Amino acid sequence: MKNEILSNLDNPGKLERLYREDKLTFKREFSALYPEIKDNLLITFWKERLAPASEEISWGSSKDLLFVIIVSLVAGIIAKIPAMFQIDEEWFYPRNIGFIIFPALAAYFAWKNNLSAGKILGIVGTMLAGLIFINSLPGIVDESDTLLLSCIHLGLFLWSILGFAFVGQIQNDDEKRLRYLKYNGDLVVITTLIVIAGIIMTGVTIGLFSLIGLKIEKFYFEYVVVFGLPAAPIVGTYLIQANPQLVGKVSPVIAKIFSPLVLVMLVIYLIAMIYSGKDPYNDREFLLVFNALLIGVMAIIFFSVAETSRTKNQVEIWILLLLSVVTIVVNGIALSAILFRISEWGITPNRAAVLGGNVLILVNLLLVAVNLFKAMSKKGDINGVGKAIAFYLPVYCVWTVVVTFIFPLAFGFK
Repeated sequence: MKNEILSNLDNPGKLERLYREDKLTFKREFSALYPEIKDNLLITFWKERLAPASEEISWGSSKDLLFVIIVSLVAGIIAKIPAMFQIDEEWFYPRNIGFIIFPALAAYFAWKNNLSAGKILGIVGTMLAGLIFINSLPGIVDESDTLLLSCIHLGLFLWSILGFAFVGQIQNDDEKRLRYLKYNGDLVVITTLIVIAGIIMTGVTIGLFSLIGLKIEKFYFEYVVVFGLPAAPIVGTYLIQANPQLVGKVSPVIAKIFSPLVLVMLVIYLIAMIYSGKDPYNDREFLLVFNALLIGVMAIIFFSVAETSRTKNQVEIWILLLLSVVTIVVNGIALSAILFRISEWGITPNRAAVLGGNVLILVNLLLVAVNLFKAMSKKGDINGVGKAIAFYLPVYCVWTVVVTFIFPLAFGFK
């Protein structure tokens, strides 16, 4: 659709046919392209034509709604498997929690993107392999480091498979991969709103029934909440895809607000760490928190770049550059700490996983920082930063495969 729009900017008849054939996709692609083509008079007309409709919430066709309802119910049924078949929840959920949501979302995007049968079979086969593998591993997560690592990275692996369903191809497509990151940011925003609304509804419902002497807490949580929680990101995804404008104005604002705030927080945190006497070299728990902080900040950088990939605001670029540099410092501290611990106490599955993850993140952050510096110094543009992020995403996918499937075997399921 994007290429069709670009190649027919001066062809009103063709643009009209494209719009009538697939209104939702046309509006989404047009909104993404508008900053680049807004000088065209015909495009200005289309902007005004689509603007009134953008204020309304579209619920799609009945077929769309039916599909979303079905996959939401399937996700809820998967979440209820332990209760239905008397399976230990502590055994089931750590291994299979990712299979509650990601297959449903992958099915949605495979359907909306009209993926070929071969690609759909590839998605199903890959997820099925992960399902069989993770449920074949011995032990429980409290006693096996490799099992815990495998469970965590399996979720990231399924996220990568969802990315393939979203993009629709393995070949590099910078714009679609960045759009996938933007979709994740938008999904966090709208899912949070849905969950908050659900919490309010839960409190009101239970409170009203308690007034007439009925205690429905057990039933409500076992059937309504268990089905409602998996449905939240699925419904959120559907709303975002059907209404690109729904959180399109909120996410960039969040990115602009949080980037400088996180930068200030990181600098203060590093200074406070020096004065507190805490360090990640001898404190294992502190090292884990330190790495979690690193991943969170990196996610904010990537999300901010995805949101600002078409802007030329030098202040935003400066903030992202400084945030990247400070994050590189944080990464360097974490990397040196894990190398110190390996040299002192030897290699373990956890240390190997953290070491590999930190090295990959460091390389990615350096690429991002270099491209941000080029954009800031006018030797490049912000699109180069997006390309650096998009190109590197498959590297993380490969690492999740290594930790999920190879680590348990390499370390003897310890």
